[in-house]
Amino acid sequence: MVAEFSRPVALERMPSTMMVEATAPERSALAGRLRIVAVARLRCRFTLRRVGDAVEAEGALEAQVVQDCVVSLEPVAQAVSEVFRLRFVPEGEERDLMDPESPDEIGHDGRTIDLGEAAAEQLALALDPYPRADGAELDPSATEDEGGAFAGLAQLRRD
Repeated sequence: MVAEFSRPVALERMPSTMMVEATAPERSALAGRLRIVAVARLRCRFTLRRVGDAVEAEGALEAQVVQDCVVSLEPVAQAVSEVFRLRFVPEGEERDLMDPESPDEIGHDGRTIDLGEAAAEQLALALDPYPRADGAELDPSATEDEGGAFAGLAQLRRD
């Protein structure tokens, strides 16, 4: 798989801080991957620290996105701001951590880490799952029918 937004960093020359910013073609490709209308801006500042074979990363992501309203399907512009922690660990050594306070782990090949892909994944996690345009309301009569919202499904099951 080719990442839409890739910024590989060699572990042997890894800086302590790095800013990554998506170009227009990368933002367009990311919008397609994320199934949203547009990614108008995406940049992320990383603070990196080597700990043995792992890299601890703190990131501050800033983005402008456009998503479809879940009610009206109108475009909704939103600012996304997210602070996060990650650990890049050798591939195969990722742990399935159930502790929500533990940083997510991403595998690396021993030579490079990809800060662009890490930023793209964090953007995906930070998106509003139910964006709404100002004033967009569900029509209560659209979900009310005789017998409740699932009456039609119950009838299909009986048939």
